[in-house]
Amino acid sequence: MNKKKYAVDEASQELIKKAKDDRIETVWDRKKIMKTPCGFGEKGLCCRICSMGPCRISPVTGKGAQKGLCGATADVIVSRNYARMVAAGTAAHSDHGRSIAHVLHMASKDGNYTVKDEEKLIEIADRWGLETEDKNIYDLTHEVAEYALNEYGKPFGNLTLPTFVPDKRKKIWENLGITPRAIDREVVTVMHSTHIGCTADAESMIKMAMRTSLADGYGGSIMGTDISDVLFGTPTVRETEANLGVLDEKYVNIIVHGHEPSLSEMIVLAADDPELLKLAKEVGAEGINIAGMCCTANEVMMRHGVKIAGNFLQQELAVATGAVEAVIVDVQCIFPALSDLTKAYHTKLITTSPKAKISGAIHREFDERTAYESAKSIIKEAILNFESRDKEKIFIPKAKAHAIVGFSYKTILNRLDKVVNSNIDPVGTIKPLADCITSGVLRGAAGVVGCNNPKQTHDQSIIEIIKSLIKKDVIVVATGCAAQAAAKAGLMSKDARKLAGKGLATVCDLVDIPPVLHMGSCVDNTRILNLVGELAKFLNLDISDLPVVGVAPEWMSEKAVAIGTYVVSSGIDTWLGIMPPVIGSREVMDILTNKIEDMVGARFYFEEDPVKAANQMIERIEEKRKILYKKLKNQNLAVEEATVAQN
Repeated sequence: MNKKKYAVDEASQELIKKAKDDRIETVWDRKKIMKTPCGFGEKGLCCRICSMGPCRISPVTGKGAQKGLCGATADVIVSRNYARMVAAGTAAHSDHGRSIAHVLHMASKDGNYTVKDEEKLIEIADRWGLETEDKNIYDLTHEVAEYALNEYGKPFGNLTLPTFVPDKRKKIWENLGITPRAIDREVVTVMHSTHIGCTADAESMIKMAMRTSLADGYGGSIMGTDISDVLFGTPTVRETEANLGVLDEKYVNIIVHGHEPSLSEMIVLAADDPELLKLAKEVGAEGINIAGMCCTANEVMMRHGVKIAGNFLQQELAVATGAVEAVIVDVQCIFPALSDLTKAYHTKLITTSPKAKISGAIHREFDERTAYESAKSIIKEAILNFESRDKEKIFIPKAKAHAIVGFSYKTILNRLDKVVNSNIDPVGTIKPLADCITSGVLRGAAGVVGCNNPKQTHDQSIIEIIKSLIKKDVIVVATGCAAQAAAKAGLMSKDARKLAGKGLATVCDLVDIPPVLHMGSCVDNTRILNLVGELAKFLNLDISDLPVVGVAPEWMSEKAVAIGTYVVSSGIDTWLGIMPPVIGSREVMDILTNKIEDMVGARFYFEEDPVKAANQMIERIEEKRKILYKKLKNQNLAVEEATVAQN
């Protein structure tokens, strides 16, 4: 096994080798055994919706089966499969938001969960038209929670959209018939419409997928973000470290992994409990070291400075260090393989959610009603496992990098205020960012998001694309596993300014930020939408007029398909570094990479080569700059003409 083939960072390379020496199977081994993937599935040409099949459509016109048994063509089958991926991704993110809304409903002054950001709560209540004057904060909390939960199943009307969505964008959605209704309704509509005997028109199916994805981005996901800020605090700038070198042989090491912060927040708080710290010392450890994996890492890192052990493809490697007492998981992106892998070491895999039980793991149901005590009991199990370590199996890489994280929309505004209002309290204005964009000091902005995928060298595409963008004065905002890749590569430190172009480096010095801003977990892509939406509104433009792009270089999950679809539907051109299963349909390919631009002002680009993708993004940003200048010039002329007419 050539270890360098699979990962770019030193820690992963060392542990891939160790896993091989320990005769432990990893995701890269399973990929090798899998050999060539199914060509029909890879192109989206396999339909298994009913039991007459499965039906496979030949990718060669005129040869082999050109229709399924029901008569569904390649265009129909591929569009249905795509829409189902969007629906599944929307369901996952939105159910995350629903769970957090239920936790908000439990909040009370003396309870396990309390309101940490009253200002954010009132902001949400105002947005939804709830009365806030002279109201007990927890009465308001319960009203907000109930309103949020109603957005999932409201029988009439549309989703209550965030105030940052420009009116021009709302009009586009309205004209296309893709304004989202109740969140659950959109998911169910796609599942119904993809049932045998329903929608057999690719463009209609893709529009349903777009509407469903918007219910994710502007519904379930934004509620997951906003309500988490209310309960656990809106992130502020913090310093931390990233990569597997954050594990410590002298401590009880606990990995929190998954997505819903109601669990991880309590694990972090309970880890400081004097009773548990005393127990850790009694078993021979110096203390308790909590480290994060995947999006749970992003959540606790932004709010507590908890260190990042790694991203998606490093979850097995963390266990292979032999120094992890427990991997505590909730939902999403958890390898079932961890169950067997942990048995090869002393590590315990502890599942906590009824939505994600794993055969062979220890299941300890996390009860939000007794959250703190529930978290303590789970941590205690990990501490008592410290004595089971096999010291001969322990190897912790030294590799780790410094990172500055926690850039919520509010934090970014406050940083910008320090430039223009240095002698007064922050007032929250996006004008400095607008000035930097319109003047060309910053050529544009890019959201780099998404997962890891063993089809590519781990983290390589993410890092190469980011470096190419910041060199050309494109500021990068990042979420999810892509953000963690940037953090591990040192791109979220102030030292990374030396890799930026002159304009971006100057802005970074003035605002005191790294060239790559960590904006959170994968549901927190809504923070990016907030930023670009407010920027468009400030300039009296649509989002599609801005020199802004999105990219998921190493995506792998259905959530990423939903994200990509709502980003494009928002008017932001989006690059995918892994080809989605749509190439089997000429019509679907044409819609996603061509026709959709006429609908929403943006489209998908599929490009696996990170250098080519980065060059395409930079070229597109420069094209959008021309549109931006033209529209701003027309606005100025209109103002001048109106002024003359008045005089």
